[in-house]
Amino acid sequence: MASDSSSSSSASSPSPSSAIDFLTLCHSLKSTKRAGWVKRDVAGPESIADHMYRMGLMALIANDAPGVNRDKCIKMAIVHDIAEGTIVGDITPSDGVPKAEKSRREKEAIDHMCKLLGGGPRAEEIHELWMEYEENSTTEAKVVKDFDKIEMILQALEYENEQNKDLEEFFESTAGKFQTDLGKSWAAEIASRRKKQG
Repeated sequence: MASDSSSSSSASSPSPSSAIDFLTLCHSLKSTKRAGWVKRDVAGPESIADHMYRMGLMALIANDAPGVNRDKCIKMAIVHDIAEGTIVGDITPSDGVPKAEKSRREKEAIDHMCKLLGGGPRAEEIHELWMEYEENSTTEAKVVKDFDKIEMILQALEYENEQNKDLEEFFESTAGKFQTDLGKSWAAEIASRRKKQG
């Protein structure tokens, strides 16, 4: 985070008030438990922030791939569910909300959050990263979409082991849906470990 005392730099940064308002809104990411686990009576379920943090770590440790911007993947992982935890709520497929309506609500929330941040380059970056992810329009988005599923099935495996639960539906919901070789290989590793433990 380079600092620059020029007025053009400070004019493009969020004001302290906007930054704190934005971060205060983001607090709910830490306290909102992932709805899929709550609905399955998982004890001490992860928060949305927990989920996004491990996805960021996935992007950090993943092998470099030609044409994939790893830093962009890390940032995208950090913002991909930001609307769910702050304004919209963690809508799951079992809630019966059509995908287009879920997307509309989340886009409205992202727009609100970017305005709260005061616009400018940081808000634009968050908005662009979120849209890219939502539209699955780049290789980075495909990688991060795979990380989203990988994190979920890894967490499901951990809950199965820790709490003696059967969370097969989470594995079934992702089967055949990985878009990248990386996602496929990590999913296969998780499936292999699950089979050995089962």
